[in-house]
Amino acid sequence: MRSIKIQAMTVFAILVASLFSSDVFGQQKTRIFSGEVVTSQFELVPKVVIEVETSRGVLTAESSAEGSFSVNVPDEPLTVRFSGNNIKPFTAFYAAGENLRNIQIRVAFVVPPVSEKVIIEDNALSPEIQYLNKSVFENTLFGRDDQLIQTLSAGINAGQHEGGGKSLEIRRFGFNTDHGGVNGGVKILVDNIQQNQGTQGHGQGYLGNLKSITPELVETVSIINGPFSAAYGDFSGLGVVKINLKESLPNKLTMRFQAGSFNTYRAFAAFSPEIKEVDSFFAYELSRTDGPFINPLAYRRDNVTGNFTRRIDESRTVGFKLNFGRNDFTSSGQIPLDLVSAGALDRFGFIDPENGGKVRLGSVGAYYRKVWTSGATLKADAFIGRSLFDLYSNFTFFLADPIFGDEIQQHDSRLQEGANLQVLLPYSLSENRGLLTFGANLLSNQINVGLYPSISRDPIRKFLPENINNPDVLYTSANAGINNFAGYLQNGIDFFNGHLRLEAGLRFDVFTFKVKGFELGGPTSESRIMGSDLSCGQFTASSCLSLSGNESAAKFQPKLALAWSPFERTPVSFYANYGRGISSQDARGVIRNPDAPKISTTDFYQAGTSYNSRRVSAVFSTFLIDRSSEQVYIPDDGSIEFAGPSRSYGMEFRNSVRFNRYLTLNGGLTQVFNSYFKGQRTDDGSRLIVDSAPKTVANGSIVFSEVYAINSSLNWRHISGYRLDGADRTIRASGHDVVDFSISKRLKKWIDLSFSVDNLLDKKYYETQNYFESRTCPTCGTVERIHATPGFPRTFNLGLTFRLFAKER
Repeated sequence: MRSIKIQAMTVFAILVASLFSSDVFGQQKTRIFSGEVVTSQFELVPKVVIEVETSRGVLTAESSAEGSFSVNVPDEPLTVRFSGNNIKPFTAFYAAGENLRNIQIRVAFVVPPVSEKVIIEDNALSPEIQYLNKSVFENTLFGRDDQLIQTLSAGINAGQHEGGGKSLEIRRFGFNTDHGGVNGGVKILVDNIQQNQGTQGHGQGYLGNLKSITPELVETVSIINGPFSAAYGDFSGLGVVKINLKESLPNKLTMRFQAGSFNTYRAFAAFSPEIKEVDSFFAYELSRTDGPFINPLAYRRDNVTGNFTRRIDESRTVGFKLNFGRNDFTSSGQIPLDLVSAGALDRFGFIDPENGGKVRLGSVGAYYRKVWTSGATLKADAFIGRSLFDLYSNFTFFLADPIFGDEIQQHDSRLQEGANLQVLLPYSLSENRGLLTFGANLLSNQINVGLYPSISRDPIRKFLPENINNPDVLYTSANAGINNFAGYLQNGIDFFNGHLRLEAGLRFDVFTFKVKGFELGGPTSESRIMGSDLSCGQFTASSCLSLSGNESAAKFQPKLALAWSPFERTPVSFYANYGRGISSQDARGVIRNPDAPKISTTDFYQAGTSYNSRRVSAVFSTFLIDRSSEQVYIPDDGSIEFAGPSRSYGMEFRNSVRFNRYLTLNGGLTQVFNSYFKGQRTDDGSRLIVDSAPKTVANGSIVFSEVYAINSSLNWRHISGYRLDGADRTIRASGHDVVDFSISKRLKKWIDLSFSVDNLLDKKYYETQNYFESRTCPTCGTVERIHATPGFPRTFNLGLTFRLFAKER
């Protein structure tokens, strides 16, 4: 009888427990399963699929853009599977009653993000890599194409020479790379196509092709803050910027129309059809502006971009991309600041009204990718590009030619071919995960390049009677062929369950330079350049210098990196990186002075630490950069400058604070403590300073996201004043602080209204400043002075974006 009572009481207890674990409708009691997905270095990982097996079926969730997830699950034993693109899947088990709130889930990539198109959020920071996602570009009204580069921050300071038409001047880590290719260079790739042009008509490593990028089509940007990856060689000394464009858009039809100050208007339209197993789009961008200049900028830009990607099966993908662009502009050039200060010249004035240029360019590419079940990946791509470039400038006004002025035409007609092959092989070694990457690159250029003295954009000035015997009026023309062959190997392996990662790599580049051309000073009896024989044989000039010959050079580039995350729960990591980058020289300079360095090197040392949590990310690093000797061919006047070995050292700090789902604060600071030429002294015994780059570059932003369908940001950027002469500390460029504001409101699901104010505080500043001699009129004296290009004043833009016919998938 007693046992029956005990059994009855047990049944009653179970019934009571069941009653308390169920609601009045008999539904099972639930709990919240939430947390964040991170890597071993505490980087937040989006798009991780979370499958929860319950007694009533499988619940599925996905980590958000911030790596977080939250799902209601039954209060019972659970089996949870985590998987995703290029993520090593694993399964975890949780008991009934276990607290599942704010769980930290660690995942391991089969293929690291820097080697594969895997997006880690930009608020997860590390010293060597920085990420920007598409929202930066989708929610911004770009009135000028150079603003796209300014969004990168990352210690990069960029400024215009011509108000919008030319490539930007890029300055980083205490070095001025000119237009991207000297003093180490900053390498920029768009869909794996190198944008830096070697032996370019206006400057080595010229980045003018970036003007064919349409901001709305940018998917991701990853920035490697040094030459730390073996996959990248030429012009990578001060870092690599990888821009990946979208393969499709979420709506079948996307349009944006905007208008703003200074006769600015812009239109964008993209058609992205919904086709099974295909990602594709075709887009057109139109942009027009006169700028604030007294001599209107008359900038006209048209871009056409397309993509077609076909998934052959689950493991194979083939794609085709195209991009065509043109731009025409008039510019005011760099004007003498002493005349502006004296009131003799307006800040937006000009001296020569004929400055400007025109560019035509296009490229088509093919891409193939195959992934095996092991995670091994084969990627191959090839492209062909064609560009026509003519730039008309007058830097020194009447210095060399007091009769007709110093206007020049710089010409570059280029055919370019390239191909890349990369293999990624993940492996395991005694429970330690590793990735072996190897590949090869080919880049070939055939160029007709020249410097032609001109009048009113007519290249006849050299052959006028007054200039035939003038050696300061230089005419150059050359056909150049440049080939770059490279192979590389990089291996990374994780130890101690991913807490320690070691990586080493080696790259080998070979360059060949072939030039046939001449430099013509004076005197000559010829009236015009006749025929296509680019040699001095057609002239009687004693000062005609033949530029013909073949040269080659090769260089190894080692890489080494360490990442250590010693704690299980505290999201702190320590890093140490070393890489050697290279910069090739202009082929004309190589042939003219074959005993000088044909390839310069940049040895980059970096050490730092990072903290990455769901709310706060911060990184601090120190750097030391050693540059080798370098010769620089100056296309503006055909001269060669030789720079000895140099050194720069300093620190960087970047942070991102997410106060809540609506408010984020971002900031960054790059501080160069010193940059100087090693072993060189001025007359007073002090070090010869590396000039023309700021020592302090900073940025900050406050971002509001999805507050009543409103997105807004307030952005600030700063550079310090800097020296323009390595020996004279009194010759300095002024710094600046500029604040930009933007806001957008979703009026309907398919329409956004956007408004922006660039230079909100109407700061008077100059984007670029350079120190050299000029003469502003035929009878004026020669003066060494600072010349500058003014930054735009307060500028308003208003835009409407239409997103029509949303796709089902």
